[in-house]
Amino acid sequence: MSARSGPPLGFAEAFDLPLSVDLRTAARAFGVCPDTAYKLIRLGRFPCPVLRVGRRYRIPTAYMLRALGIEERPVYAVDLEAGAAHAAQHHRISHHETEAPE
Repeated sequence: MSARSGPPLGFAEAFDLPLSVDLRTAARAFGVCPDTAYKLIRLGRFPCPVLRVGRRYRIPTAYMLRALGIEERPVYAVDLEAGAAHAAQHHRISHHETEAPE
């Protein structure tokens, strides 16, 4: 059995993942080595759906998090601030576009 690809993923790292991850990242999330992850896929026993893209495997992050018992992404204050800033910028742009020229 080969060593893990790194330490298990923490919550903060898991929530910053892209829409899909490679098999090594998914293996880290489940706390298994990549060789075990490949074996589970071959046996049809990987804990979440796996996509085959060419010669590589991709795991949809939403399915992976759900299999880990994480149903919802927590909301952090920084997320709320970023969302508010985006909404304010969008409001300024749309308000500017609807103003009639003088």
